[in-house]
Amino acid sequence: MEGFGEDEIESVLYIGREVSVFKIPPLKTNEGHRAQDWGDLGQPLWKGRLRIIERSAGVSIQFEDSTTGELFAKADYDPAKPSVEAVLDSSRYFIVRVEDNGRRAYIGMGFLERTDSFDFNVALQDYAKRWRAIQNPATPDTEKASPHVPVGPKKDYSLKDGQTFSIAIPGRAKANHTNTDEFLGGSLGSSAPSGFGVPLLPPPPPGAPRKR
Repeated sequence: MEGFGEDEIESVLYIGREVSVFKIPPLKTNEGHRAQDWGDLGQPLWKGRLRIIERSAGVSIQFEDSTTGELFAKADYDPAKPSVEAVLDSSRYFIVRVEDNGRRAYIGMGFLERTDSFDFNVALQDYAKRWRAIQNPATPDTEKASPHVPVGPKKDYSLKDGQTFSIAIPGRAKANHTNTDEFLGGSLGSSAPSGFGVPLLPPPPPGAPRKR
């Protein structure tokens, strides 16, 4: 390919086997382009293949002859200034800004299948994500800790050898004390001797004389 050194390493991000190129009319409104305004979509200006190629200098969208590989048009893709725009009335057609020796032109482009246009979009989005990650690398200042995560060294709450712990259940001791008092004949009155938890029982009645 002309304009690139023999040692230039390139990576093919996407290949569209068959795309159509259309001449588009001037934009009448600020709403955007519509493929239905391009005339007969069955009679394109050009047909061929499309490749998205990544090199050290960046990414380019190349329209090439399907047989010979001859370059028809090329669009440099810069995520900061995208050269591809989707039309308003279809997911298969796009507007592409192409350049040739400093001259710019806008052409219409269409895919036969929606799956092809979807893969085309994904390839550009993946590259844009990588490009933004390189332009804005993460730093310790930007990676702030979450306010919901405690700051500082982690504490060790595990039990050591020989250590035990007890759990106090609210209301449990009071309930046990009440049940014991009821079982022994009621709660202690003020006449109970100090220091005893059980009331004294009266002595048994004297036994009746036994008949011989």
